Amino acid sequence: MALGVAALAATTGGALSPPAAAEGEAPSGQVEFPTHCVPPREAGLPPADGPTTARITVDDPAPEVGDTVTVTYQVARTPAVNPIAAELPADVLTPTGRIQLGGAQSGEVTVVGAKRNDPVEAGAELPAVTMTGTFTITGAGAITLAPGGYALHTSHLLDLDTACAVSGAPVSERLTASPLPRANLRSVALGAAYGKPGAAVEVSGTGFAPGAAVTVAGRAGAAETADRVAATADARGAVVAELPVTDGATTAVVAYEGTAWSAQQGSGPAAYTVVAAAQTPPGTQKVTAPGTQKVTAVVEPGALTMTQAGGSITLGAVPYGERGAVAGRIGTVTVEDARGGPAGWTLIGKVTEFTGPGGVRIPGASLRWTPRCSPAPGSPSRCVAGSAGVVGPEGAVLASARGGAPAGGTFTIDAAVTLTLPPYTPPGAYRAVLALTLS
Repeated sequence: MALGVAALAATTGGALSPPAAAEGEAPSGQVEFPTHCVPPREAGLPPADGPTTARITVDDPAPEVGDTVTVTYQVARTPAVNPIAAELPADVLTPTGRIQLGGAQSGEVTVVGAKRNDPVEAGAELPAVTMTGTFTITGAGAITLAPGGYALHTSHLLDLDTACAVSGAPVSERLTASPLPRANLRSVALGAAYGKPGAAVEVSGTGFAPGAAVTVAGRAGAAETADRVAATADARGAVVAELPVTDGATTAVVAYEGTAWSAQQGSGPAAYTVVAAAQTPPGTQKVTAPGTQKVTAVVEPGALTMTQAGGSITLGAVPYGERGAVAGRIGTVTVEDARGGPAGWTLIGKVTEFTGPGGVRIPGASLRWTPRCSPAPGSPSRCVAGSAGVVGPEGAVLASARGGAPAGGTFTIDAAVTLTLPPYTPPGAYRAVLALTLS
């Protein structure tokens, strides 16, 4: 069963453009490139052409997808000069600039510096400046960072801007982004929790690689039994198979990809009991009156169901230009397990990209949650909340209950969610779909 909810927030964005091309990239570190600086008209000065010496650094050279990286653009030397015919006092120079991204991620990063400069004589070159900014990793692979254009704003006597355009700037810094570690979302559910020797049990599996060869097998503790059947996952990664259970030692059923079960490519065990023909199946009570007749009462198994309160999540807001995390909470989910057998269950969530004004997109990996799960009084099973962390398009476990006796009950599940927004996100509403699947 799957349930989708829409999430709303104000998020990041910005115009994307390809990185500046360069003939022969310089090694990572300080680089030099041609610059054309145009002084403000009020200064009455001609444009200044010459080299800029600069360096770009990052706070994390090996981030994961969804991480926010802080970048620093240091201009050690510029051809731009003091635009006024007098000494420029200290701390009146504000730099802004752009860093061009290339490789596994394109676009540009806006960087800003503080008012921090020594006095500058009339006609002298403007001093070194340092600018910082952030961006979010959207894809795995090698990413290059090259210096882009910058502007130097002075606020003494008049507000004046000197704009410096660059050409052929070489790469100054590189980083390698790794994908988020994928949670093993493989799971199986059984059509029956017990059966006579030789009975075939229907096995339904989810979370496998599309088209993968899957082995469905019986288990007794950590060892496999003689019960085994082959299956193939469909285009959605789902598996359906019938497993004849003839080995009396079988106490659970698993499914896995590859030649042997592993925690990375196999499902957790779904409990199963082989019941001898002379035994009374679980869920049956017998009362015998000596010398008279047998009376049998049967408890019929129910279903595994899920309901959710509300169909949308509204997150908070963040002021334009600021980086922050907007918070919210999913609609409360109620899971009812009335099957009466020893099988457990798993509730998984996946989130799409956030889409906003003008098609600006924010990766689903920017959404994190902190799940909670509690059983209703009298529920035989205990439930386990999923780990706090990234939800993302690959999915994460919201809650689960292990198989085994006793089993069943009613469980209340919710989660606090936060969406991390980079600065200077275009104003507007950003929407995504959070889908929950119970199996």
